[in-house]
Amino acid sequence: MALTTLIAPATLASPAIALPAAPPVLVGTPAVLALDLGTATGWALRTRDDHITSGTLEFRNDRWQGGGMRFLRFRQWLTETKHAASDIDRVVYEQVRRHAGTDAAHAYGGWLAILTAWCEHHGIAYEGVPVGTIKRFATGRGNADKAAVIAAIQARGFHPADDNEADALALLLWATSSTGGRA
Repeated sequence: MALTTLIAPATLASPAIALPAAPPVLVGTPAVLALDLGTATGWALRTRDDHITSGTLEFRNDRWQGGGMRFLRFRQWLTETKHAASDIDRVVYEQVRRHAGTDAAHAYGGWLAILTAWCEHHGIAYEGVPVGTIKRFATGRGNADKAAVIAAIQARGFHPADDNEADALALLLWATSSTGGRA
């Protein structure tokens, strides 16, 4: 049986809620945050005015902190970065399918859970990109070593402090390239 909708006469209808005339318009290009998740998290951010910044953050616990404190600090950093960037339109992260050990797999799962829940909460699109895809984009080889990725990123004019920052920059360049991911 089909459902019918009764439309109340204008005099009985509740007052209309004012809707914005149009959705907000992005200024410049979309802001993209790229992450190489881990205890040493590499990050790269392209803001809407095409400015790129990057770095590496350490999310280690000391003996006085509970196991979840590093994940809380990571979530806080995401929120501070979003605020400092005036917003983030898209997050891309290195999607790792194989880990060296159980502890690394558990930690990665924690970072990923925090990241995806945070993105869902803020309505930000997110996407995991396989490691081989990032390496192939940066170096031409999907099985390139860390030194090759660092060298490829340096050849593009960046100066990463370590392989984590280099991976994040390679991922950002992939995500914002006309031949790579979607910007």
